[in-house]
Amino acid sequence: PRQYNQARAYFTEALQLAKEIDDRQFMANVLACMSLQATYQDKPADSLALVTAAQDQARSAVGTTPRVLSMLSMREAFAHATLGNQADTHRAIGEAHRHFEQIRSSDPDPSWVTYFDEPKLIVDTGIAHGRLGEAATAEPLIADALRREDRTNQRGRAFHSFWLARTQLDQGKLDQACHTATQALEPASAVVSERVTGHLREFYGQLAPHRQEPVTLAFEARLRELLPPVSGSPRP
Repeated sequence: PRQYNQARAYFTEALQLAKEIDDRQFMANVLACMSLQATYQDKPADSLALVTAAQDQARSAVGTTPRVLSMLSMREAFAHATLGNQADTHRAIGEAHRHFEQIRSSDPDPSWVTYFDEPKLIVDTGIAHGRLGEAATAEPLIADALRREDRTNQRGRAFHSFWLARTQLDQGKLDQACHTATQALEPASAVVSERVTGHLREFYGQLAPHRQEPVTLAFEARLRELLPPVSGSPRP
């Protein structure tokens, strides 16, 4: 999609600027963003290569903080999970948590990594397990993080709620999944996000075998009401 191409152009420009001023921590951040983007574009090998490059930059930088290293390990876990590498995903999750435990309030964290707090660590851990198909492990982690997440972060809440709904559906909890997804529609309708829309489409696709169930029909009716462009048969 056009948004991804535009984002890639911005990332490339940011990378060039960071190189010019030799800000390796920021280069690591840009590469990690590009890695995440590759995950959403279904290019997991690119995602892993980019996050590995990001970690190399971070390790070569002076004063890279544990929060930065934790965030990068979690992005590595996403890449491995998308590739289906179970052992490597679990190892990277473990590293993310180990780095996180070393965080001190006095750390000179760059402003762009301060979002990576404990609820974010927990929800990302759940998402990594979810990507691997480990739904029973993923569900309580994502649910816990959602309870703690800032109510004003509508984009994050919509994104994480659809992940929760997917893990519930993966376990055969149709009623619960549709309830979770219905609750996510309101924050989703308040933001314009390719990622949120993508997750909504994936969830809608997963509902295909249950199209005639009353809970599915109720969810679809609410979906049409709040998000007309994504209703009916969402683009794959």
